[in-house]
Amino acid sequence: MTDKTIARLPGEYWWGGVINEGSAMPFGRTVHARDLRMTDDNQASPLLLSSQGRYLWSEDPFAFRADEEELSVSPGAGEVVLEEGHGSLKGAYAHASRTYFPPSGQIPDALAFTAPQYCTWIEMFYAPTQDKIIRYAESILANGLPPGILIVDDNWMKDYGMWDFDKHRFPDPGAMVAELHRMGFKVMLWMCPYVSADSTIFKELRGGGLLMTGADGAPVLRQWWNGYSAVIDYTKAEGAAWFRRQMDRLIVDYGVDGFKLDAGEPILPGAPDVTQPVSWSRPLRQLEDCEAYASLGIGYSLVELRMCWKLGGQALIQRQRDKTHTWDAGGLGGLIPNAIAQGLLGYAFNCPDMIGGGMDGDINAPDFRFDSELFVRYAQCAALFPVMQFSMAPWRVLSGDELTWSLDAVRLRTELCEELLALARQAAVDGLPILRSLEFEYPGQGYALVQDQFLLGSDLLVAPVVVKGQSARVVHFPEGRWKGDDGSLVEGPVALEIEAPLSRLPWYRKQ
Repeated sequence: MTDKTIARLPGEYWWGGVINEGSAMPFGRTVHARDLRMTDDNQASPLLLSSQGRYLWSEDPFAFRADEEELSVSPGAGEVVLEEGHGSLKGAYAHASRTYFPPSGQIPDALAFTAPQYCTWIEMFYAPTQDKIIRYAESILANGLPPGILIVDDNWMKDYGMWDFDKHRFPDPGAMVAELHRMGFKVMLWMCPYVSADSTIFKELRGGGLLMTGADGAPVLRQWWNGYSAVIDYTKAEGAAWFRRQMDRLIVDYGVDGFKLDAGEPILPGAPDVTQPVSWSRPLRQLEDCEAYASLGIGYSLVELRMCWKLGGQALIQRQRDKTHTWDAGGLGGLIPNAIAQGLLGYAFNCPDMIGGGMDGDINAPDFRFDSELFVRYAQCAALFPVMQFSMAPWRVLSGDELTWSLDAVRLRTELCEELLALARQAAVDGLPILRSLEFEYPGQGYALVQDQFLLGSDLLVAPVVVKGQSARVVHFPEGRWKGDDGSLVEGPVALEIEAPLSRLPWYRKQ
């Protein structure tokens, strides 16, 4: 395959590739290079979209380089298609979506849009128990938060690959789930594709040929954040069916409502994290193993993913990778740009990381310092994302006005939840992002570089503060009349500095 060089049109910018590079988007301002064949621990897609109505698509990962003059593309195994003539970023996206990742017509469970998620990770790390989870749920309600989706994170199970509750820590999981349901919660369980090599299930899966193997036929061990484990071969129909049977059994036996499918990073050629190169059971396109893992969630009412390759348009909740407890692009500053990129790659049902950041190495570091201002602004920023998620309990880390202001963000979401749900249902039909950039809705009006505010649908403008110590910010108002949360009326197009004390999440509705 030969390289493509595409001259940049006047005022043209590009988005796409990997969502975790949202802060570098749009491309075309400075030099930016990316090889999509390399994993980024988050969602990705072989798609680049232009503000001038052009896009690039390939069924396989490719490398690209953008600068102020041109976009150059080095194809991988497959052809890179250039489509032109679609007028705008929105036009290019709509055509790419219809052609390559049409909407499924389904949405995740409605509760994902009408109430927060509450993950046990930060509060319990690797030590969740039945008693702790019931107490956590009771505390959520006692502190004035609505019941939502409760995610039981890592180490609820007997072992990796042994997907049943540890009976010592969960003596009656069915009763626990029933009690959470009675309280108004739905329940998701954390799962991963790994199998402990010294477990009894390892022997069973090895005997059935359901583990990824090397050239010598022996199971490959992969190094991941919890050690070394074998890997279910979910690229084989039999391996995928085995994994789905585990999920189906948990639904039937205990009444759980869905799953957080963690990990799923592709195994790359020559990767140092595996004991030997994987010998696939059939020829695979590069990154197809990542796509196969994410596909395990299709058809379930509640599935959250961190890793995904392609699969835009599916009814899957796509979470941004773990964020640090910081204001920069690795933390709060990356949320909006990454969410815009998620929507442009077809992941409409997108979720920021846990409020305050869920990077355990960051939060558990000896020098970790909690920033209450950051937590409040994070809650405000996440409140009107398609999906929002708590883990660090706000009532534990905040008090007084700061706690009230964080809870106010949730109350705002509750007030607007039916609109969020309506947008989700619309996205399932037309495939358009729920969370959009100004350039997406108002093309060619100078908004391509605005990455710190967003639109929900066409009519709700949200402008969180994402800079430490800031009590005012510039808001770009597109054409039309906009009514603010403070009762103000603004006639656009105009850019205004507006007051935004820590108590306020600025948002506006088009009249």
